[in-house]
Amino acid sequence: MCGIAGYRGPGAEKLVEKMLAAQKHRGPDASGIYHDGRVRITTPAGEEVLEAPVTGDVALSHNLLSIIGGPQPVTGRGVLVFNGEIYNHRELHGEGSDAEVLLKLIEEQEGDMEEVLRSTVNTIDGDYAFAYYDGENLALVRDPVGVKPLHHSGEAFASEKKALWRIGLGDVGTLKPGHALINGREVRLRGLPEPEPLRAGYDELRDELIARLRSAVEKRTRGLDRAAMVFSGGVDSTMLAVLLKEHLDIRLYAVGTRGAGDLEFASRAADDLKLDLEIIEVDEETIREALPGVLTAIEEYSVMKIGVAMPLYIASGRASSEGYRVMFSGQGADELFAGYHRYRRLLEEGKLEEALIHDLENIYHVNLERDDAAAMANSMELRVPFLDLEVIGLAVSIPISYRILGPGDELRKRILREAALELGVPEYIAMRPKKAAQYGSGIDRILRRKVLPEFDHESFMEKLMGTRESNR
Repeated sequence: MCGIAGYRGPGAEKLVEKMLAAQKHRGPDASGIYHDGRVRITTPAGEEVLEAPVTGDVALSHNLLSIIGGPQPVTGRGVLVFNGEIYNHRELHGEGSDAEVLLKLIEEQEGDMEEVLRSTVNTIDGDYAFAYYDGENLALVRDPVGVKPLHHSGEAFASEKKALWRIGLGDVGTLKPGHALINGREVRLRGLPEPEPLRAGYDELRDELIARLRSAVEKRTRGLDRAAMVFSGGVDSTMLAVLLKEHLDIRLYAVGTRGAGDLEFASRAADDLKLDLEIIEVDEETIREALPGVLTAIEEYSVMKIGVAMPLYIASGRASSEGYRVMFSGQGADELFAGYHRYRRLLEEGKLEEALIHDLENIYHVNLERDDAAAMANSMELRVPFLDLEVIGLAVSIPISYRILGPGDELRKRILREAALELGVPEYIAMRPKKAAQYGSGIDRILRRKVLPEFDHESFMEKLMGTRESNR
């Protein structure tokens, strides 16, 4: 996990240096810049300058959060910077980091850039955003779900909008999941899995769901001895905690106000399942102090997004201070298994299937970019096993009636809850009604009633975006 940024045009190297500095929190362990035939790698031990095979007025940069793999950019016939994880990289090319394997895969193919990239993204299994430059073509690529962010403005790009704002660019767009931007032209490379007819019955589908979730967790824990998890005591996070415990030492972090429902259920579940849990109790002062950091991270003023991001921001901050680099989240389960309350109404109106597809296709800008930013503000990589492509492929094919029994189904996510029971999740958790993070933690009420009314968010956002300076 890391941050990437780049620019094509006059003054590219100096501009990218500013962008790199704006994203230092995404990768505090090392940094690297490619420009016009040269790569500079900076680590705590010093700076190393290497020759690169291509020239041109393009700069690519990388901030490293060291988990597995080393500093970038990496070079072959061209230059590549990569953010994310490729879970099948050893099966593809054996030794080498994710970025090195990806570079080899791109450069061993022949054809135009669009076809090479389409073949590449249909071969790799992972969560990623990357940029590749071969001396002529500059290509940006994002994973099919949109787990990893990539924003752009003209021929400039970055993992976070604030890096583009730092160099005076205000018209910032977001690359769609599964798409590439090749020399400024956007093309679709790979979509999400589509529903397929299934002959299996309910019990078989439930068992297959468990198997695919177990596989999704296993591939995301390779090379790790320990990891953190943001924990609400709900069915999604508890299922993942049980599966994660099979592969590594997992430490759970639950955030909430005194007496909050999430803390009560998290504590009880952790005791019964013998899970390592740290309770982080927050109050008005804690929330007030965290607000600027949350807003800086998520880069937009949305009361709902602030409330959802804050528990993750606080939990990842604590985990980072205790030496963790990877945090897991149950994000995605509600969109896949019809977890939200509004889905009951949509089912009654005959619009649920369309709504579920829409929500999954848009989860990247509704939830994923927010969550990535909240965790990476604390140099913490966030992993989301529910959004594994194999899990998605099965979930979207499971009959709606197995996910939600009918308009009167208060619980929803039925097959997922049954799978949780099979994994040993206590019934009081597996059948616990859905409670959104901002409500279950108790944070939303304090935010809306006490903290936000006294906060000048317009001035804060103007300063963050640099509009005051640019308008002078």
